[in-house]
Amino acid sequence: MKTGMGKSHAMLRFGTARYLPSLAVLAGWLLLAAPSCAEIEMLAAPTDRGPVYHWWPKLVVPAGWHHDRNYSFHYSLNAIAPDGISFEDAHTVMYAKVMYKPREPQIKSLDMFIERDHNSIRAKAPSLQIKESTPLSTADGKQLRSFTFFPTTEGNWEHVAYGEEGDFYLIFTISARSEEEYRAARPAFERVIGDYREKRIAKGSDAADPR
Repeated sequence: MKTGMGKSHAMLRFGTARYLPSLAVLAGWLLLAAPSCAEIEMLAAPTDRGPVYHWWPKLVVPAGWHHDRNYSFHYSLNAIAPDGISFEDAHTVMYAKVMYKPREPQIKSLDMFIERDHNSIRAKAPSLQIKESTPLSTADGKQLRSFTFFPTTEGNWEHVAYGEEGDFYLIFTISARSEEEYRAARPAFERVIGDYREKRIAKGSDAADPR
């Protein structure tokens, strides 16, 4: 039995993963500029039906962890797993995802986005305890609203932080199979958010801020 993302309540937020090309095909993908000032990576995969786009926040990966490129494309999110194990098989994972606001015009604010997310999770996992936690700060000093998602019987121990930049809502998640594993990895999760920085574009120029 898989012990990674297949057991995660948080994956319910994002629907079923799509099948994507192998890494050999991914090597031909194009890195493009995202339609926002946020530090968002956008990649386009050429297919017979036209390009398929994937966006996720660009992260600084903490020591002892690695970016799992294969599962990042598979789930369309920035997937991070402990060194030496894949994102799919890890007991503890971290990931970051974005939602492009123009695709969800009925969502008018970050609060609405969070409420819809929580309502969706409660409908599928009514025994899950969702509690607001201390806000987490980015490298820019932005305060992200954060929530714990703890099981009352069985399930994953998770912490989710929400933010917004320009045309995107941001979602950062840590998911662990046990409370002990969650507590051990939470400092790394806080470092990921603490190192996240908005990409600023100079006025009148397409050049990125050289920081």
